[in-house]
Order: sequence, then structure tokens, then C-alpha cells
Amino acid sequence: MNDNFPERKNKNMEKRTEKRKVGILLFDEVEVLDFAGPFEVFSITESEDHEKLFAVTTFAQEKKLIKARNGLEVMPRHDFENIPKMDILLIPGGYGAENIEIHNIELIEWIRRQAVHTPIIASVCTGAFLLAEAGLLCGKTAVTHWMDSERLQKDYPKINVINNMKFYDEETVITSAGISSGIDMCLYLIKKLCGESVAAATAKRMEYRTEVL
Repeated sequence: MNDNFPERKNKNMEKRTEKRKVGILLFDEVEVLDFAGPFEVFSITESEDHEKLFAVTTFAQEKKLIKARNGLEVMPRHDFENIPKMDILLIPGGYGAENIEIHNIELIEWIRRQAVHTPIIASVCTGAFLLAEAGLLCGKTAVTHWMDSERLQKDYPKINVINNMKFYDEETVITSAGISSGIDMCLYLIKKLCGESVAAATAKRMEYRTEVL
């Protein structure tokens, strides 16, 4: 395995009859690839029998049109009141995460509550700031976009912020570096949860580099 992709002992790989549920947070000024990349990865992942393995949905604090970075408009499927229980909660980044939503007390409290019953919480890019503000990275190792690593370490000194890694797995909390690294992290999660052959087939379908596996 590439050193950029640390592997942990797999406690989660198992045969399941139900799809794992993935919820992706949206907010104004979210980085597009931060959420669209993971959405694509999970939504196309299939078993060898061509059965979908993940049910992917989007949500926001309110169910209203989201204006992502550079003008892309997206309508979330759920709001905080009606989102179903998730197996994986994904928190993307972007200007909206590090400069706007980090001051959104209701959102931060909601993330903190989800951590109690969500098996895996993952962040992409500066989504790590929202996890940090919620206290979920205290005493843990984390990564974020290389341009923001110094700020994350300065603002949250109890986090061990590292560089030059695409993602870091703390079992229940996984952080990934900038933008496209979210795709790498999600392929790693698929390998961890569903097996290497499923992850490799997903990467091949996307024509994504297989060395991430």
C-alpha cells in the first residue's frame, strides 16, 4: 500500500443485505468536488452481482437551494429535521466551511450530536474545521488542505495536524486533504468496508488511478 494511504485493521468489512447509508452535508460556498466526488464514488459502487452497496443522499440545515463555489446551484434532498439515520456522514469543505459555517452554532451542535450514533464521520478539505469546532478531532491526528494546515494547527492545538498525506484514518473519524483527496478517501473507505475488489472496480469505472488502493 502507498504510504500516503494508511491502512488500519479492518473491523468493518462484512456481508450486508442492506445498503449502507451515506449523508453528504451541503451549505453555501461548499467546494463542488468536495461533495460531488464522494457522491460519485459511493453512488456507483456495486457488488460483484451488480447490486448497489450504498444509498447516498444530500442534506442541508434547511431544504433550500444551495449556492456552491463558483455559482453551481444544488437542491439538497433532506434537511436536519428529516434526514435518515446514516452509516457515514461526510462533511465537505470550501470557503463556506472555514469562514461561514464554522460560526454556525446550530450546525456545529448538530454535527456533535451525530457523532454519538454515526459509525463513521469523514471530512474533505476544510470540512476538518467543522469537525474540529465540534470537538471531534481533539487528541486525534488529522489532515486538511495544505493551504490551511497551519491555521488548523494554530486554532486547534490539541489536534495533531500532519501534511503530505491524502487522508488519515482514526477509525470513527476520517479526514482527507484538499478537494480531490476526498475521492481517494472514499475509495479507501470502500476497500475497508467492502473489499479491495469492489474498490478497484469502482476506481476502474471512474477511470481513476488505481494506486490509491
